[in-house]
Amino acid sequence: MLSQYGLIGALALVAFAFPFIGLAAAWLLRPKRPNPVKNSIYECGVETIGETWVQFRAQYYLIALIFVVFDLEVMFLFPFAVAFEQVGLFAVFEAIIFVLILAFALLYAWRKQALEWQ
Repeated sequence: MLSQYGLIGALALVAFAFPFIGLAAAWLLRPKRPNPVKNSIYECGVETIGETWVQFRAQYYLIALIFVVFDLEVMFLFPFAVAFEQVGLFAVFEAIIFVLILAFALLYAWRKQALEWQ
């Protein structure tokens, strides 16, 4: 019985070591010819002009996070909508509860004025 755990441990060891082996091989085989052009700072292929440190408001992150949550909601509800004829009444109630939880989350974000541009 313990030999099965040994196989799982060996597999885990190989799984953890495999990425590091690949990174080490890439580091050893890479071309090492730095020059000023390669070491220059650029953004999107264009050299920066002026101040490069720009602070973004945390509200942008919050809006993006809310978008991702509701985008995932659509992804979870799509299979339900496709198989609506085959699912039972229990699955319909589960989907309604799922949508209500997300609606309450949206209402909470709205009441906290997380969606307001200032």
